[in-house]
Amino acid sequence: MPIPKLYNTLTRSLESVVIRNGKVGVYCCGPTVYDVPHAGNARAALVPDILVRLLRSLGLDVTYVRNITDVDDKILDRARKSGTSPLELSGGMAKVYQDLMAQLGCLQPTVEPKVSENIAEIVALIGQIIERGSAYVVERSNGTRDVYFSVRSFSDYGKLSRRKIDELRVGARIERDEEKSDPLDFALWKGASADEWGWDSPWGRGRPGWHIECSAMSGRYLGHGFSVHTGGMDLIFPHHENEIAQSEAAQPGSGPLAQCWLHNGFLNVDKEKMSKSLGNFVTVPDVLKRNDPEGFRWFLLTAHYRAPIQLDTETLADGRVTFPSIDEAERRVDYLYSTVERLAELPARSSEQVITLPKELQPFTRSTTDNVQAAESSLLDDLNTPVALAALGELLKSANELCDLKLKRRKDPAFVRAVEIPGFTLDTAIRQVTGWLGLLQSSPAEYRERTRRNRADRRGLSTDTIQGMVNERETARRERDFARADALRDGLLNLGVSVKDTPSGSVWSIGA
Repeated sequence: MPIPKLYNTLTRSLESVVIRNGKVGVYCCGPTVYDVPHAGNARAALVPDILVRLLRSLGLDVTYVRNITDVDDKILDRARKSGTSPLELSGGMAKVYQDLMAQLGCLQPTVEPKVSENIAEIVALIGQIIERGSAYVVERSNGTRDVYFSVRSFSDYGKLSRRKIDELRVGARIERDEEKSDPLDFALWKGASADEWGWDSPWGRGRPGWHIECSAMSGRYLGHGFSVHTGGMDLIFPHHENEIAQSEAAQPGSGPLAQCWLHNGFLNVDKEKMSKSLGNFVTVPDVLKRNDPEGFRWFLLTAHYRAPIQLDTETLADGRVTFPSIDEAERRVDYLYSTVERLAELPARSSEQVITLPKELQPFTRSTTDNVQAAESSLLDDLNTPVALAALGELLKSANELCDLKLKRRKDPAFVRAVEIPGFTLDTAIRQVTGWLGLLQSSPAEYRERTRRNRADRRGLSTDTIQGMVNERETARRERDFARADALRDGLLNLGVSVKDTPSGSVWSIGA
C-alpha cells in the first residue's frame, strides 16, 4: 500500500504518515466561532479534507477531529455587543460554519468537539501540568485565580517555530503581566468573578485559555502521539508551539504530541494579506453569493497547500465585487460536469465483448491509466493538488475527444460499440480523481439547475422567462419556423444564455 508523504513543519522535511494498525488520527484546529467564516477558514478546512479523503481511499481507518472553539474572549465581547449569551452566539456561528464547510464539499469530521463540552477534560489536564511542576497559580487582587504555564520549564520550547526563548520579546502576541513569573508564560485558566461567564474549577470560577483547549480535545479523542495535526501557518506560533509545550510537559517521556504538523499557507486578497483594516476581508458567504461552492473549492485546489493563494477582486460599475479567479475555476467545473454528461451519452455497456480495440481507441485507455497514476502520485507527494487537477484536465480532454470521435464515426456501429470500453474507463477514472479532490459531488442536472439559478439571479433574470423562451424556440423548431427559432436563440445569447439541443430536448445554461 502506498503511504502519503507530508511536509512536517516540526522537522522541515517530507515524512511518511505514521500508521498504527491501519489507523490514522488527524486533528484540525477549527475556528473560533464569533463571526461567519472567512475565506482563509475555508482553506484551513479543505487541506485536512483532502488528506482524509486520500487516506480513506487507501483503506485506512481515519479518525478525523475538527474542533469548534466556542469559549473565547472574542466570543464574550461580541455577545455583550449583540445582547445575547456567549454560547448562544457561538452555537449559531458554529452552525453557520458547519453548513458552509459542508457546502464546500468538506467531509463531516468523525468528531467535532466543542470547548464548552470538554471543560472537565481541560481542568484535568491543567491539574496534571501543575502536578508536573510546569504551571503555577496566580492570586489576583480581585480574588480570582489564574493558572499559567511556565514556558522556561519546558526545555524544548520553540522547537516547532524555531524560536529561542531568550530572543522572544513582549509584544503583540505576548502579553505583559506583572503578576506572572515570566512575561512569556501563557494562561491555562483565566479566573472570573461569580457573575462572569465561566465554569467552576479547583482554582475558582473561570474559563480555559485558548491553547489548552486543543491539547485537551486532541488528547481525549486521539490520544497522545497521533498522526497529523493541521492548521494555518499563522497558528505555528504561539498556538501550536504552546500546544506542544503543555501536552508534552503533562506527559514527559511519552514522545511528541503529534507525529506530523501540517500547515497551510495564507489566502491573500489582491496581493495583500486579508485584513478588515485594509477593507479586503472576504467571507465565505461573500464568495457564495457570487460563485458556486464547487467553483470556490476548485480555486482553492489550484495552489499547493503550503503556498499562498491569491484571490483577486474586481468591482463592477454597480459596486458589486466579483472574483475573476473563482469565476475561471467555476468554468472548469462547468467543463467537468458537461464532460461527465457527454460520457453518459455513450453506448451503455453491452454483453458483447470487444477483444481488441481499434487503433484509434487504444491511446485513450493508456492515457487514462497514466493520468490516474499521475493524480494519485501527486497527492501522495505532499498533497500536490495542482498537479492532480492537471491530470484531471487531461482526462476531461481525452473524454471529449472520445465523444467527438464517436460522433465522427457514428455511422460505424461496431466502432460506436467499441467506444463504450474507453468511455466507461474514462468515466471511472474521472470519478476516482474527483473523489480524491472532493469534486463532482452532484449530478450534472443538479449542478446545472443550481448554477443557472444563481447566475440568473446575479444578472437579474427570471429562470421562468428563460425557460419560456427555450420552450417557444423548441415549438418553432418543431413547426419548422427556423427564422423564429434563430431569433429566439439570438435573444437568449444576448442574455448570456446558451442552448444545447439534445435528443431529449433543449438544455440551457448560463456561463460563469
